[in-house]
Amino acid sequence: MLRWLKGRGARPSAVAEMQARISPELWRQVLRAHPFLAALDDQEGAQLLARSAWLLASKSINGAQGLDVTDAMRLSIAAQASLPILNLTPSLYEGWNEIIVYPAGFRIPRSRQDADGVVHEYIEDAAGEAWDGGPVILSWEDAQLSDGGFNVVIHEFAHKLDLQAGDADGMPSLAAHPDIAPRAWRRVLEDSLERFIAALDTVEAAIPPDVDPESEEADAWYGQLPMDPYAATDEAEFFAVSSEHFFVDPWPMRDALPEWYAMLRAYYRQDPAERLA
Repeated sequence: MLRWLKGRGARPSAVAEMQARISPELWRQVLRAHPFLAALDDQEGAQLLARSAWLLASKSINGAQGLDVTDAMRLSIAAQASLPILNLTPSLYEGWNEIIVYPAGFRIPRSRQDADGVVHEYIEDAAGEAWDGGPVILSWEDAQLSDGGFNVVIHEFAHKLDLQAGDADGMPSLAAHPDIAPRAWRRVLEDSLERFIAALDTVEAAIPPDVDPESEEADAWYGQLPMDPYAATDEAEFFAVSSEHFFVDPWPMRDALPEWYAMLRAYYRQDPAERLA
């Protein structure tokens, strides 16, 4: 019990017991539901199953607003969340205990202080959130989607990798990556973010004045970007959005930001562009 309370991973015996409870048919259903998972070869699939069992044995997954979370839902979330750590140590997900699942999008109270020191309070619609030292919160409606490069599960668990190293600054721990120099990561991250912001500025400048940038009509312009515009928010969101696109729809980012794609490939020790091809 103390092990769970401290957010440590489950013991090997508990992980093995959990894996034995996952039916082969249910596992195949989960893989088929997500093409980026179905593309794994047999060895990678077995590794993903082991990582998913570890996550299910180590975290509680609870429904909110009356949602009844089924075994299929738990396994779907675990499989998507485990893909980033397929070739990394599961201990990167330690330090917290719970995944909370809402039926659909939820609302979060926010506050922001502007340049004049005035605090603005507002409500933000969200599909997911990762708390530092706390739970991952997901919308089940959105957790089933992978349109384009969108994947809320991978996005929020990328935040967890970022937070494991300290501040949410787009730089996960590189302690197990002697091949990646922290200075090189920071340089490529900042340069790639600047390039993406410049591309976003160009796109927004091209949107006609009579088109609402927040409307679906503007999607034709934003679709020219290699990933979701939300990546331009800051370094942390750039890493999280990049990660979901890296695993789900890697080619636009690989072509537009090849140095950043190579950095993610070295960090995650995976090459989704090659695998999905």
